Amino acid sequence: MPSLSDVVLQTPRLTLRSPGPADADAVFALRSDPVVQRYGSHPPWTDRSEAIAWIARSERGMAAGEHAQFAIERREDGAVVGTCVLYALDTACRRAEVGYALLAPEWGKGYANEAVTSLLDWGFDHLDLNRVEADIDPRNVPSARALERLGFVREGHLRERWIVAGEVSDSWLYGLLRAEWKARRA
Repeated sequence: MPSLSDVVLQTPRLTLRSPGPADADAVFALRSDPVVQRYGSHPPWTDRSEAIAWIARSERGMAAGEHAQFAIERREDGAVVGTCVLYALDTACRRAEVGYALLAPEWGKGYANEAVTSLLDWGFDHLDLNRVEADIDPRNVPSARALERLGFVREGHLRERWIVAGEVSDSWLYGLLRAEWKARRA
């Protein structure tokens, strides 16, 4: 897969771009918030160096074409309000997984839908994906609703799949097919 470092996606209110060192404070604020990380795959970060290391990994992964990790930047003021990603890219099967997180004060403003819609359009068109998957904690009802609004279908329930900071949780698996997405966008 070629480098994805230069990919920039624009929506009416947002710019999706590769995260860089200047985003360390915003990324740390996002990933250190226990409310945001309540249903995440890792506990809240406790040190800013974790954000710096995450950004460095993101930069390397984007350059290698391993994933498409974006900072979600609000166009009106340049503030980073979240992140979204297509990862576990499988070119042979034309499949990827999607993930997203927003700062808690930005919830309910439609940013997740707007960012992920742009990400899915790009993934299906430019990466030629056939399928995008999502894995969420069943207790995260707002995320389930967000995925379902985007057209994702719940396809499975995996019991006790995650253990994060000693807490065991299940997973709901969602899938969205290219043909379904294209039909919704027509």
